[in-house]
Amino acid sequence: MERPVPAALALDQLGIPYRLFKHPQPPDSLEEAARQRGQIPGQVIRSILFRLGEDQFIMVLMAGPGQISWKRIRATLGVSRITMASEAEVLSVTGFVRGAVTPLGLSHPLRILADESVFFHDEISIGSGVRGVAIILKPTDLQSALDQVEIGKFAL
Repeated sequence: MERPVPAALALDQLGIPYRLFKHPQPPDSLEEAARQRGQIPGQVIRSILFRLGEDQFIMVLMAGPGQISWKRIRATLGVSRITMASEAEVLSVTGFVRGAVTPLGLSHPLRILADESVFFHDEISIGSGVRGVAIILKPTDLQSALDQVEIGKFAL
């Protein structure tokens, strides 16, 4: 029996359309992931977890190779310090291993910020919660699924 795909289960519950993409072999880079999916790197959305403080985390969605502006994130959150979450924290907070993280079907609710670049293309792909499997969908559908997502300029 195949493992359930958390992001797919979350989208099914919401009635939001998507395509499941299984990588023929694990991609070793963002560019390789995009190529296998028939996309350009800017269509691949990364879900990055940041630690704000003791048991305080936030997820930032960024398109492709875009670099996150830590200064803009700190200003938006009104904090002076953030750090990248450790691998153990990523697993503990999201329930997913690094490389499979998705903002959909999280084990605990998280505040989610999305860079405006996430919404530039007609179709995007995100992690599914299972390594080697991606979710392909329209950015407007991702926005609907996330409901409370805060969209802004968070790239350098």
